[in-house]
Amino acid sequence: MSALVLSGVSVGLLWTAAFHHLVMESARALDSRTVRLEAVVEEYPQQTDYGYSVVVRSDLGGLRQPLTLLYVDEQGAGLRPGDRISVITHCTLADHSLSGKEITYYTAKGIFLLGETYGALEVDRPEIPSLFFWPALLANWLKEGIARSFPDDVAPLMQALVTGNREGLSDQFTTSLQRTGLSHMVVVSGMHLSVLAEIVSVLLGKGKRSTAVLTGVWVIVFCGVVGNTPSVVRAAVMILLLQAAPLFGRENDPPTSLGFALMLLLLWNPFSAAHIGLQLSFASVAGIQLVSQSIQERLLALVHLDRYDRRRWVRVCTWAPRFCITTLSATLGAMLLTVPLVAVHFGMFSVIAPISNLLTLWAVSLLLLGGVAGGLLGWMLPGVGVIVAVPFTWLGRYVCWVIDALGRFTMASLPLDSFYYRAWLVFVYLLLGIRWLMKGPKRVILPGCACVTTFCLSLLLTSAGFYAGDMTVVALDVGQGQSVLVRSGSFLALMDCGGDGADDAGDVAADYLQALGETKLDLLVISHYHSDHANGIPQLLRRVEVAAIALPDVEPEDPLRREILALAQEENIPVHFVREDTTYHLEDGASITLFPPLGEGTDTNELGLTMLATAGSFDTLITGDMSGEVEPLLLEHGNLPEVELLVAGHHGSGTSTTQVLLDAIRPEIAVISAGENNRYGHPAQETLERLAAIGAEIYRTDLQGTVTIRANVPQDAA
Repeated sequence: MSALVLSGVSVGLLWTAAFHHLVMESARALDSRTVRLEAVVEEYPQQTDYGYSVVVRSDLGGLRQPLTLLYVDEQGAGLRPGDRISVITHCTLADHSLSGKEITYYTAKGIFLLGETYGALEVDRPEIPSLFFWPALLANWLKEGIARSFPDDVAPLMQALVTGNREGLSDQFTTSLQRTGLSHMVVVSGMHLSVLAEIVSVLLGKGKRSTAVLTGVWVIVFCGVVGNTPSVVRAAVMILLLQAAPLFGRENDPPTSLGFALMLLLLWNPFSAAHIGLQLSFASVAGIQLVSQSIQERLLALVHLDRYDRRRWVRVCTWAPRFCITTLSATLGAMLLTVPLVAVHFGMFSVIAPISNLLTLWAVSLLLLGGVAGGLLGWMLPGVGVIVAVPFTWLGRYVCWVIDALGRFTMASLPLDSFYYRAWLVFVYLLLGIRWLMKGPKRVILPGCACVTTFCLSLLLTSAGFYAGDMTVVALDVGQGQSVLVRSGSFLALMDCGGDGADDAGDVAADYLQALGETKLDLLVISHYHSDHANGIPQLLRRVEVAAIALPDVEPEDPLRREILALAQEENIPVHFVREDTTYHLEDGASITLFPPLGEGTDTNELGLTMLATAGSFDTLITGDMSGEVEPLLLEHGNLPEVELLVAGHHGSGTSTTQVLLDAIRPEIAVISAGENNRYGHPAQETLERLAAIGAEIYRTDLQGTVTIRANVPQDAA
C-alpha cells in the first residue's frame, strides 16, 4: 500500500511539473506585457464596479491555450460565449492579484492570465455558435426563463439552484446561507445531479442501457450549464460510473469513483487542488462514505426503526422519522471533514447546520425540478411558465423564510476568532479520534456532555476576556472602512459599521458580538454618511438589537442617511441627531462624549461626529474621516485631554492625524483601520512616521486583522 501511495505521489508531482511547463510557461511569456490579444469568449460577462469581467481562452498557440480573465469597459456588456474578440490588453500572471497579492484563487479555477483592456474591442460573432458553447447559452436561457416565471423574491434562489449563478442573491441572504450551513444548496453538486439523474431514470426506466446513455448525456450537458465547477464534475464522474458499472458487469465502488473523479480533475488542472469548492465537495462525500451509514444505523436502532416492517401503514407512518434520520446522518457525515476546512478558510463553524439541513433539504429536489420546468417554459411559453411556477414559488418562500429565521439566531454560527473556540473545536475532534480508536462499546452520552460543557466554558472564557478591565476597544477588520466597538463597564457602543471586506461589515460586527453571547448594542454611532463607514448598518440592524442611534444632522437628502432613518423607524429605534456636545454618563464615572460636526462646506468627511470615550484615566479618541483642516477646530472646541488610544483619522491618510493634533493629545497607542493593499495607499507613510515620532505604538487592521485593546485603570488613577 505504501509503495502504491508513493508511486501516486511521484506521478502527481511529475505531472504538475509537466503541466506547469506546458501551460504556465505560455502564460508567463505575456506577464507584464501589453499585446493585442486574440481570444474566444468562454462565459457570459459579469458586471463589476468598473465595467465587466469575462473569461476568455487566449489564442496563444501551444498544446493548451490558457484561460484569461479580462477586465473590459461597457463594450463587454453584450459579449456571449463563442464570440471571437481582439483587443489591446495588458497581461499579468493570475497567481497574483492586480494589486500584487499572491493568490491561488484564479489558477485553481484554471485561469492563468489577468488582462486589463484598452481601446476598441473588436468582436466577431459566428451565426451559429459551436456545440461546445451551447450549454453556456442554455444556462443563460434558463436564467432568463426563471426570471420570467418566478417573482423577484424567489427568482434569484431558483437561478442559483438550477444554474449555480448566484449574482442575484443579496449579500444578506448569502451570509445567512453561510451561517446556517446551507451554502451547498446554491452550489450545484452531487445532490442536484443525483436528483436530475433519478428523474431521467424514473421517466425512462431503471436498469436500461438507453437510460444509462441518456443519463450520461444529460449529466454532461448539465455540467456545461453550471460551468464545470469541481464539485459538479466530481458528482458527474461518480454518477457516470454508477450508470456504467452494470453495463460492464461491474459493481459500483463509491471510494474508487471518488478517487477516479479526483484524478481526472487533477489531470486537467493540478492547481485545482487549491480550489475551496473541490476540497469541500470531496471532503463532504468522503465524510458521508465514512460515517453516515454507521450514524444512521445507530439512530434508527435508538428509535427502534432498524428493522424492516412489511405492513404498508407502518412504513407510511415511519417515513418521516426515517427521512429525518437519513438527512441528519448525511449532514453529520458531511460535516465530519468539512468543518475543519470551513474553519481554516472562513474562520467559522455553523452550529445550526443539522437543523437547517433537516428543514430545507427535502425541498431542494422539488425546487430543482420546478426551476428547470419554469426556466424552460418561461423561455418558450412565458404564460405557462408563470402558472407552473406558482406552487414552487411558495415552496421557495418557505426555504427563504427558514434560512432567514435560522440565520438570525445568536449562536447559529460560531466565529473562530477566539482562541477558546478554536481550542474547543480541536478538543471535539480529539475526542472523536479517541472514541474511534477505542475498542468495545462506544457510548455517546459522556463525550456529548463533555462537548457541551467545554463549549459553554469556551463561551464563558471568551466573554470574560472581553469584559476584563475597565474599557475594551476593538477595531474590527472590515477591509477598507471602519467599525470600532467600545466597551465601558457593561455599556457597548459601536462607532461606524462599514467597509469593503469579504464579509459585510454588519456581519463582522454582529458575529463578534454574538460570539460573546451578546445580542444588543446600547449605542450605534455613525460618524458620517459614507459607505466605508455605514454600508454594514442594514445587516447589523437585521441581526442585532440596537437601543439607540446617534447621527450627524447634516446632508438631509443623502440616500444613506435616508436608508438608516427608514431602518431605524422600521425597527423602532430612537435616533438622536448630535447638534451639540452630547455626553453619555456610564457606571463608575466613565463617559462617552460625542462632538458635533465642526467642519463647513459640502465635504462629508468634514461633517462627521467625533467620539471621546473615558474610563478613569484612560481616554480613547475616534475622529472618523476628519482631515487636518478640521482637527485644530476639534482641539479648540473639545478641550481634549492627552489620550491613551487614538483611532487614526481617515484610515491613516496623510492629510489626517496631523502633527498639531498629535502634539496636543500625545497618544500612547494608535490604531489604523484600513484594508489590505487598498487602492488609496492607506495608511500614508508620513502618518506612520508622525505616529512613530510621537512615541505611539501602532496597530493596523490591514496587517494584524481585528485589533483589541484592553485597559485596566488602577483604582488610584480612577
